[in-house]
Order: sequence, then C-alpha cells, then structure tokens
Amino acid sequence: MTESRGVEVQVLLVDDDAYILDSAGQTLELEGHSVVMCDRADKALEIISSGWSGIVVTDINMPGMSGLELQAKIKAIDSDIPVIIITGHGDISMAVTAIRDGAYDFIEKPFASELLIDIVRRAIEKRSLTLENRALKEELATHNAAGPRLIGTSPRIQQLRNIVRAVADTPADILIHGETGTGKDLLARYIHENSNRRGANFVAINCGAVPENLIESELFGHEAGAFTDAKSRRIGKLEHAQGGTLFLDEIESMSISLQVKLLRVLEERVIERLGSNDPISLDLRVIAASKVDLREASDQGNFREDLYYRLNVVRVDLPALRERREDIPLLFKHFALVASGQFGREVEPLTPEQIQQLVAFDWPGNVRELRNVAERFVLLGELNCGEAGELQSNLNTTMSLPERVEYFEKTLIQTELTRHAGSIKETLAALGLPRKTLSDKMRKYGLDKADYK
Repeated sequence: MTESRGVEVQVLLVDDDAYILDSAGQTLELEGHSVVMCDRADKALEIISSGWSGIVVTDINMPGMSGLELQAKIKAIDSDIPVIIITGHGDISMAVTAIRDGAYDFIEKPFASELLIDIVRRAIEKRSLTLENRALKEELATHNAAGPRLIGTSPRIQQLRNIVRAVADTPADILIHGETGTGKDLLARYIHENSNRRGANFVAINCGAVPENLIESELFGHEAGAFTDAKSRRIGKLEHAQGGTLFLDEIESMSISLQVKLLRVLEERVIERLGSNDPISLDLRVIAASKVDLREASDQGNFREDLYYRLNVVRVDLPALRERREDIPLLFKHFALVASGQFGREVEPLTPEQIQQLVAFDWPGNVRELRNVAERFVLLGELNCGEAGELQSNLNTTMSLPERVEYFEKTLIQTELTRHAGSIKETLAALGLPRKTLSDKMRKYGLDKADYK
C-alpha cells in the first residue's frame, strides 16, 4: 500500500473494460501503488467507508451504476475522498459536470501513463494530508478535553488511543494488564471519560485493599439486618455504577468464591443485595485491572478460568515506562507543571544532561516513580532517579547501529524541544540544523512542537 506523509493510501480502480483495468492497474502497481480493481461500481462501494485511506479512479460509462452515480455515493460517505473520472471521447460535458460535483480531476481516453501517474500521485497526497489533519484534530481534541489524558507520542501510546477510540462506546468489558505504577487507574478513567457513559458514575474499588469479609457487601450492597452491623440499607459499588463504569483494580486478589459471584453478574447483569431476594438489573461496563498475567494465574489455579475469559473480551496491555522512553521528557514536564501549581513553586528548566538521565533510567516504579521524581525536583531542585540516583544505559544491546543512531537523534531533538518550550527557532539554533531538515526529522519521529509548549 502506498505510504504518503506516514499514511497508507490505496488506489481503487473501477472500469468495466478489462483491458483498461489491467493496463492502468499494472501501470500504477509498477509505480509502487497498492491497487484494488473492480469491474462494477457496486463492488467498489463495498470497499469504501468514511475514513477509508484511499482514492478512486473510475470510468464514467459503465453498466448498472455509472461513474457519476458512484461519485455521488462516495461523496455521501466521505466528501473528502478524491475521485478521478475517466471519460471517453465526447464525454467532456459529463466530466465538467463531475468536476462541478466535486470530482478531483478527469482523464480523457486514450491517456498517457505519465498523466495517470501524475494525477494519482497528487490525489494520494491530498487524501493523505486530509487523513493526517483529521487525526491531528482528534488528537488535539483529546489533549484539550477535561479529565484524564494519555500523555505521550510513542507508538505504544498511539496504539492505546486507537484501541480506546475503537471500543469506548461499545458495551464490551475490558481487562487492563500492566506493571505497578503504569497508570491502570488513569487508563480506566480515560476510557470512561471518552465513552458515552461519561455522564454517569465512574466507581473504583481496589479488590486488594478491602478486607475479604467486607468486599462482598461493598460490591453488592446490603439490606438493613442482612448481618450484625447492617443497621440500614447500603447501595453497593455495582449498583452505584449504574449506567457508568465499575473499575475493579487488583482483581487478581479477589477470592475464588467472590469470583464465582462476579462471573454471574457479568453474564446476567443482575444483582441481589445481601439480605434481599429482589433482582436488580444492571447497565454498566466493567473494567478490571491486574498486575499479574491472569492467564498464568488461572493455569496455576489462583484465578477462575471462566472469569478470565469473560473479562478478556478486550485486553489492553499498558507498557512499562522503560518501553516508551521517548515519552519520558514530556511526562516529566507535565508532572512538574502540575506540582508547580500545587506547591506554588517555579519550575527550573532541565539541562540536556538531566534529560538524558531521565531517559536513561529504567524506572522500576514506572510513571508513578517518575511523578514522584518530578515533584521532588520542583520542591527541592534535586533530580535523583532511584534511591541512589543510579543511571542505566538506554542503548539496549539488542539495537542495531542504525537503531541506536535514530534513538539518539530522536532523544536529542526531544531534549532541545523541551528546553526551548517547543520553539522551532531556538531548537534550530541549538541543533545547528536547517529548518527543512528539522521538519523532516520531526515528522519522521512523530514529534509535534505543541506537545512541548
């Protein structure tokens, strides 16, 4: 598939003439384009959807649905998809109509291969830029929204945002797996706030922090007199999360007997308060989080296998901080600014050496540890990574030389962007690079100056 501006773009070629279809398709494939060929317009429509990363090249005169009708249907799906019209001799008036109705361009038969290649190349550039701008607007909307945010530009974080975008408005339960301190609670809140349940409650309970003799009452609630100390009715966490999201943290610590009852709730979406026989229907999403692999825990008999499979509809693996080092300077700056507001202290800018220290450390406590280091830096002006302030190499010995060079180059650009609060002019001066070179490298590494302001 053709890649332009980092966006993969497909060419959909539609023509009932097998010779034109084959020759034009071969011409475009030889230029490195990914081509899908259809001999009927209705077949082409099955491929196209809003946000589809492609362009269309179609003949006007075809049996059944014409090229003009196909164009109209495409524009109704996504008005920004470029449609290139192929016209026969004497069809110029129809081509003018197509252009007036939003066609990108037209080509008159017989046409030179060079003309087709040039028009397709320009249409791909236009489609790629449109998709890139859409993604940027979505990203900005996410960053500017109130509530929890997923901070970072690394591929793992971008993948997380894509997963959330895909499942947020579905009723699917979600299982989050990640090391201690990676931000499982924040991710659960982020999913809730970016879903159609955001207007209802987000209810969190740490299954490992509530005594075993109390957690059933905490989850299901109870009626007055259900047990010795139950002096009045109490609404449980499950019922309180009605219409919203229930977050079960450290679910691996839940007892086997309670796991059985939770499984029934997940399957039937019905509860009964302790001391009551009246069923209460539930409409909620359950997000569970664990720092251990529940698949392994179930194999060892420490977690019910059927509950694991019920929770594992959508699994999200949160990366450790050492697995997304490129996000460390941005995260540190965010935590330092928050601490500055809380403590009423100015934030001293980090030196390049200090940023290298942050990126080089392995962060066993993950994001939580980084936040603590940022707060200590704001309060005391000290930057110590780990109890003894020890450093570890960030150049993984499994990296090839080109990978190490790219890693160093990206980190250096991030360092200067952070130092100069996203100023391109000052970053250019610090790195001694031409503007175009810096622009190309920032695009290559997915860096945006707005993230460093």
